[in-house]
Amino acid sequence: MDRQRINSVASIVPILMSVAALLLVVVAAATGWDRDLPDEGTAAHLFQLLVAGQLPIILLFVVTSDGRPGRQVALLLAAQAAALGLAFGALALLI
Repeated sequence: MDRQRINSVASIVPILMSVAALLLVVVAAATGWDRDLPDEGTAAHLFQLLVAGQLPIILLFVVTSDGRPGRQVALLLAAQAAALGLAFGALALLI
């Protein structure tokens, strides 16, 4: 895989992971998944993995983005941050 293809994939995957985290929060809140456990359950651990797993992918995106204009990189990073913010916002409101 060449550098541009890696960069393209690394620009989309964190957004998809944030959407998956958002859907996980919505499903867990709607169904009561792991609600009656005394400690964190499977849903919480999956959310943590989805959020923490974005960090190396975002770093890979930044490292491989030397051919793109700075504005385009900043917009993609802002989209990634917004998607992550939606997931955390849903977590704060629903759980």
